[in-house]
Amino acid sequence: MRQKTIATSFRLEGIGLHTGEFVKLECKPAEVGKGIIFKRIDLENAPEIPVSISNVDSTYRSTTIKKGDIFVHTIEHLLSALRGFNIDNVLVELSGPEIPILDGSAQAFVTAITEAGVVDLDDDQEVIELQQTFNFIDPKSGSEYTYLPIGPDESSEITSIIEYSSKVGRQVAIYNDSIDYSTEIAPSRTFVFVNELEELFNQGVIKGGRVDNAIVFGHEDYSQERIKALASKFNVQEDVLVDNGILNGLKLQFPNEPARHKLLDLLGDLYLLRKPIRGRIIAKRPGHTGNVAFAKFLRDEFQKVKKLRGKPVIDYNKEPLYDHESIKKLLPHRYPFLLVDKIVELSKEKVVGLKNVTGNEGFFQGHFPGNPVFPGVLQMEALAQTGGILALSQVDDPENWDTYFLKMDSVKFKKIVRPGDTIVLKMELLSPIRRGIVHMQGIAYVGDSIVSEGELTAQIIKRT
Repeated sequence: MRQKTIATSFRLEGIGLHTGEFVKLECKPAEVGKGIIFKRIDLENAPEIPVSISNVDSTYRSTTIKKGDIFVHTIEHLLSALRGFNIDNVLVELSGPEIPILDGSAQAFVTAITEAGVVDLDDDQEVIELQQTFNFIDPKSGSEYTYLPIGPDESSEITSIIEYSSKVGRQVAIYNDSIDYSTEIAPSRTFVFVNELEELFNQGVIKGGRVDNAIVFGHEDYSQERIKALASKFNVQEDVLVDNGILNGLKLQFPNEPARHKLLDLLGDLYLLRKPIRGRIIAKRPGHTGNVAFAKFLRDEFQKVKKLRGKPVIDYNKEPLYDHESIKKLLPHRYPFLLVDKIVELSKEKVVGLKNVTGNEGFFQGHFPGNPVFPGVLQMEALAQTGGILALSQVDDPENWDTYFLKMDSVKFKKIVRPGDTIVLKMELLSPIRRGIVHMQGIAYVGDSIVSEGELTAQIIKRT
């Protein structure tokens, strides 16, 4: 998928929910790789704050980012709208410290983006994708998240599950490629319970809160007189009535509008990673604090994957494709020089093998006494043997062919391998096999570390 920006600028204005300040906002196109940038044009030198999970300062009732002493509050609704269009490059100029709350949803942003248009840029968008299931519980908020990998033909999906002992009850909302963000997610408004308002007022937040920019659910402990007294604190002069459990009798746009809004927030908070996430996510009781903690967790796992450059996920309970005896039918190597024990994955481009290192290896007697170290050159040999199985799997009579080293390039040894370690050996073709020449990238792993790597070139030759 290509990186995107808006075709033309657009402007919006309104009060901030928490600061109560009137703010003008202008979104402008940005070049490829720029990312999403907030620019405080009301301050000297117009400082910029890039959207980044590392810049999050507060998640109390909204998401705030900070750089130095400069803040931008309540960014989640705009980020959610940008995520809905997969826009990842835009400059947002602000005349104040907070994104306007507007009607409490992302609808105004979606309308403005639709009118401005979206254009592709000349570079691909990086996607966060993991190859195993993760369960995450944020200890601070209690929010629970599950990430599930998907196949190449499956689409991503995010599910929000909420549950309150009130009129809201238990609700579920889902977003995937078949659901239109603009009509099904963006119109969902933020919500609050009337018994929370007094605490929020005393905390000095929601200064811009009004009955027309949030759904306020009633509470059985709040009488009509108490609600009117609370309304006066927010300078609301009109009568505030509870009708059908909602102040001023507002009608829900969807039966599960609160769950959809939590999903809207989740999409925005996860876009702090600046990349869409490929996979299935299930969020139970999501909120800004949990969303940001989960986003950091995904970032760390993704960085680990990038660092390990596609370390295979091994199911050690699964039967191998080739066991030790099967390997001996393909390779001529024998004790003490057969250095691959199992083949657990094999395709036309990649092979994954295992080598179990034990203290019985003969070379440990001299390499080194009292300090056994698996020789790096034998790690390369183990990779080469694993790659030989990949090469021989593509000829009709593999028992009549052998593989021979031609050269090794860019070889690096990064960590000591000792008895008791299991080496995961991954070999991938760097180019198609031609005239018997096999050019492969090899990486050897122990645990979550790369222990050695190199480019290996071999030739398969028919036995005479």
